[in-house]
Amino acid sequence: MTTTNVTTSTNTAGASVLSGLVSGLNTSALVAAQIAAESAPKDALQQQVATDTTLRTALQSLNAGYANLATLATADAASNAWNVFTTASSDPSVSATTTTNASAGTVSFSVDSVAAAQVDVTAPMSDSSTVPVFTIVGSTGTQVQVQPASGSVADIATAINQSSAGVSAIAVASGTDATTGAALYRLQLTSSHTGASGAFGFYGGSPSSVTAGTAPNLLTQPGAATIQTASDAAVTLWAGTSAAQTVSSTSNTFADLLPGVTVTVSKASATPVTLTIAQDNATITNAAATLVSSVNSLLQSIASSSAVTSSTDASGNVTTSGGPFTGDSLIRNASYALFNTIAQPASGASPASIGIITHQDGSITLDATKFQAALAADPSGTHAMMQSISTAVAAQATAQSDPVVGALTSRVSSLASDIGGLNSQVSAWTVELASRQATLESTFAAMESQLSALKTQSTWLSQQFPTTISSTGH
Repeated sequence: MTTTNVTTSTNTAGASVLSGLVSGLNTSALVAAQIAAESAPKDALQQQVATDTTLRTALQSLNAGYANLATLATADAASNAWNVFTTASSDPSVSATTTTNASAGTVSFSVDSVAAAQVDVTAPMSDSSTVPVFTIVGSTGTQVQVQPASGSVADIATAINQSSAGVSAIAVASGTDATTGAALYRLQLTSSHTGASGAFGFYGGSPSSVTAGTAPNLLTQPGAATIQTASDAAVTLWAGTSAAQTVSSTSNTFADLLPGVTVTVSKASATPVTLTIAQDNATITNAAATLVSSVNSLLQSIASSSAVTSSTDASGNVTTSGGPFTGDSLIRNASYALFNTIAQPASGASPASIGIITHQDGSITLDATKFQAALAADPSGTHAMMQSISTAVAAQATAQSDPVVGALTSRVSSLASDIGGLNSQVSAWTVELASRQATLESTFAAMESQLSALKTQSTWLSQQFPTTISSTGH
């Protein structure tokens, strides 16, 4: 018996597929068409994954926008957040900063003195073969014993620096002893902080000898000198009147001279300095504009992603399509709620009265000129309205973006779970369709093999019958 070879081809998966040489059928195309038809559920799932992924990305971006707005509005809603001031001084040696607890006004004072740290130098001294003992006495009478490792001036300075007395020391060369030729040094002693409270005494002896009055004060010995006396900074308010009042500070900064105002002085002056604290309209207006602009940007972004657009193809057919938020009630309701926080009356007045304008296209802007006029006419009322608006905006923005219970946060998390589930179904369909394709390919291969065998048998039989007829003489 003779045989006929059947041609095969190999698909991308590596499976052997008969070419249809025997049957005349394009078996590869038949299998592909069948798999394409059976892939409809998988295709639908993949389309849903794409749609949900687009929505999730848009929601994540929106959620981040709400979170940023919540941070901004929460800061604006803080107590006295809109109490912002500028300061101006008639003398550059006096400066000031303010907090939200300040008040607008003007005050004059003279700078009587600036704060200084005590600086003294001892009389010249040389290294000693014996180990001395010293005592540093603070302004409140506290005594700190200083015991150097040796009698060298360098070790004495080290011991002072390592003590808890709050005094630093440095050895400065001071020539040589005329009699012995030994090197001489002075100790420069400096208080670690300014003000009268940093004053100190330096005694040669133990604390007990200081108490007994037998220890010499080395800062008053011949050859010693006071370079700078410890002193407080002092200013006098209403000098020359019966209300004159002097305020002192251990540093050149006065934190409590005026409520909410920190004043810093750098030199004494008998000429009165005038300090003016005024409402900072520019900064307040900029803050209001930033809040309004942030709300408007978020609302416009939602509107853009919710819009339905139309387009015309080459054939003139008009098609419409929506954005990721089109028809989404959660987003729509959140948008309305946010819009109302800044467009509806607050503190008993319309936002328009302070320059917050709502336009016909739904956008919201701040009229800076009108806002500053409102600030000038009624500062506290304008502050109260902005704080009320900020509080409402912060509440709405937080309700959407809170990392635990925010509505958008929960929606994003739910979509992520849904997408994961859909992808699992897509993977299952991929396996199922691969198995189905293998089955179809195997079936068609078996058919082609069977047809090939029948064709071979038919050929053989056709070859045998003529031989049989001829041999019988019929």
